[in-house]
Amino acid sequence: MEIEFDTFNFVRMWQQLLQEVISGNIKSLARCISIIENELPGYEELLQQLPPNNTVKIIGITGPAGAGKSTLTDALIGSFINDKKRIGVLCIDPSSPFSHGALLGDRIRMSEWYNNPNVFIRSLATRGALGGLNPKIIEITDLLKAAGFDYIIIETVGVGQSEIEIAGLADTTVVVLVPGSGDEVQIMKAGLMEIADIFVMNKSDYAGADVFMKNLLTMLAPVGNDGNIEIPIVKTIASEKKGIEGLKEKIFQHLALTTSEKKYLLLTEKAYRLIQNNRMKDLDKKMLKEKIMKNDPDKFNLYAFIKMF
Repeated sequence: MEIEFDTFNFVRMWQQLLQEVISGNIKSLARCISIIENELPGYEELLQQLPPNNTVKIIGITGPAGAGKSTLTDALIGSFINDKKRIGVLCIDPSSPFSHGALLGDRIRMSEWYNNPNVFIRSLATRGALGGLNPKIIEITDLLKAAGFDYIIIETVGVGQSEIEIAGLADTTVVVLVPGSGDEVQIMKAGLMEIADIFVMNKSDYAGADVFMKNLLTMLAPVGNDGNIEIPIVKTIASEKKGIEGLKEKIFQHLALTTSEKKYLLLTEKAYRLIQNNRMKDLDKKMLKEKIMKNDPDKFNLYAFIKMF
């Protein structure tokens, strides 16, 4: 016997949950994130009822693995809390090859904030998505905006040249580097190096920090669309909370310079990704393989085939 889906009751439940999220209920927020991430029935209705709130600023923290992104994020949280701010944090982790969930090792560094009523931390798996982010990161970020946080911090997976989608989501993108990664910086130059609004040289007490800074300054000359814009470099020792206030000041300065054009670009990027994901929703590799297997592989015209979609 087929069970009829009761859309009305689901929508009513989502409305109640959303009101609880807006009022600051953390448990309801966590539940709504799970609903969206797993695309449970009615999640699209929930998203459509989200109140627009593009005044909440998103700070992206990205950089290569081992640069100290989690430690830096932890220190930034503490600084914002000292300013009496409410902070939402989304930490993107590699997917487990077994459970496909998030590997949560880095969250140990932020354990002191889990019981703080002004901090919400959620780990999300990449679920195989490229770009260093979660496939539902846009929707989940908009949900956090509705929850009334002052700032949202997104920490990406340790990334290289191609995982740079954070630039299309964050108002300010902070790229964290560490001395000793000179060759790695050269490799990343074509991608990651070009998305930075602020560079952080973390672990600046390491040997070779001065040489690294000199090389970084040399490489920054051709970076960016406007040669007149100077990209700041902030030295930090995140494990000792050194340089964090200076970094926060640079973040505030950049956020204050955000133009309407930048806001339109961010909204356009989000709209493009959501439309793209929606159109691909009914496609999967298993289905494609079944259709392709009906043809002779030696005479298969790939381009005629994809026109069907």
